[in-house]
Amino acid sequence: MNDLVFRISPNIVLGPYTISRLGQQIKDWGTRFIVIADPLLGETKISEKIVQSLQERKLEGFAFAEIAEGSTTRAIERALKLAREGHVHGVIAVGGAKAMHVGRAVAAFFNEAESQDVYSFVDGNAPVKPAIPCICIPTTFRCPHCFSSSIPVTDSRSNQLKMIKVQDNLCRLVLIDPNLMLSLTENQRATLSLEMLGMATEAYLSQKANFFSDMLVEKGLEILSYAMDGSPSLEISTPEEVLLAQAGCMISLAAATSSLGIGSLLAMGIYSRYHKSKSLVSSILLPYILEDTAKYKAAKLERIARLMRTCPQEITGEDAVRSLIEYVRQKIAKYNLPTRLKDLQLKVENLSLVIEDVMPVDIINTLPRSMSADDLFGFVKLAF
Repeated sequence: MNDLVFRISPNIVLGPYTISRLGQQIKDWGTRFIVIADPLLGETKISEKIVQSLQERKLEGFAFAEIAEGSTTRAIERALKLAREGHVHGVIAVGGAKAMHVGRAVAAFFNEAESQDVYSFVDGNAPVKPAIPCICIPTTFRCPHCFSSSIPVTDSRSNQLKMIKVQDNLCRLVLIDPNLMLSLTENQRATLSLEMLGMATEAYLSQKANFFSDMLVEKGLEILSYAMDGSPSLEISTPEEVLLAQAGCMISLAAATSSLGIGSLLAMGIYSRYHKSKSLVSSILLPYILEDTAKYKAAKLERIARLMRTCPQEITGEDAVRSLIEYVRQKIAKYNLPTRLKDLQLKVENLSLVIEDVMPVDIINTLPRSMSADDLFGFVKLAF
């Protein structure tokens, strides 16, 4: 059994309208903050609301939203330069994964010598000086890397996925306000829900899984099933977005405590190379991952089927696992989501490059079974 080392950090605040109390939560960490915001939030004016919340408590804040290209080393360099010139005391990252990754990188490298550029960390150096406070405010339902000591970034020199090691407990606060997620479309919610199911499966089956991550996965999946298919009784009347936020928080914690897996790894690699939606890639890969792992992890997949209520109680074994796979495919069909990687205008040649990119990433060593580059390519061809 793997040893469990768990520190209660960061603080997690989850609930509707919690963003209105942001200034109160962070006032002890400084008086000047850079707000790194997803550019897609411009219409909702969330970053403006955050800056206003700071000003109401006599705190200063200014926004940086030039991250449309993703969490690239180039975007991190620009944000880091602006943060240093602004002499900020902390970083507030608000938006999807790219805002979280850029914000955490700025906080991690802020106190490092300016002569040591971002690429030195991409190439393997670890930051040695303490990070400045980082506050993450996700506007999607999952944020696994907010709780980990690594950041996936895209190397602008090559468009390769790189995993940067950063300080432990980098985030001081993860503030999850379900109201920030109300603007997501029905299809976006569907793909994010399937991505969360995939992340939970990866964490549950990983070689790094432990009793604590299993507990988080099981409770997270139970809540996710209520969000996706409704409660079996009238006792649970919690709004869907709150249930998804709760499930996403627990599953993200589980993935950080255990590990992500092949679906998330390939999704991150494809996004870095070709800017295809990670959630879409994850939903495409999920049924193929379930079919592959059913050969040697059937008992755990049966447990997932029970938690997701995909079959009656009397159905067991292989039939229960098949019901889970069919459930995923039915959800994909219901929301008219792509079913093959080629539907994303990808070519097999593109995917061979991605496999070369992801093989050096540590996640490859924690998969439920050992996979070589050839094994990974064979799996990808099934989903192509």
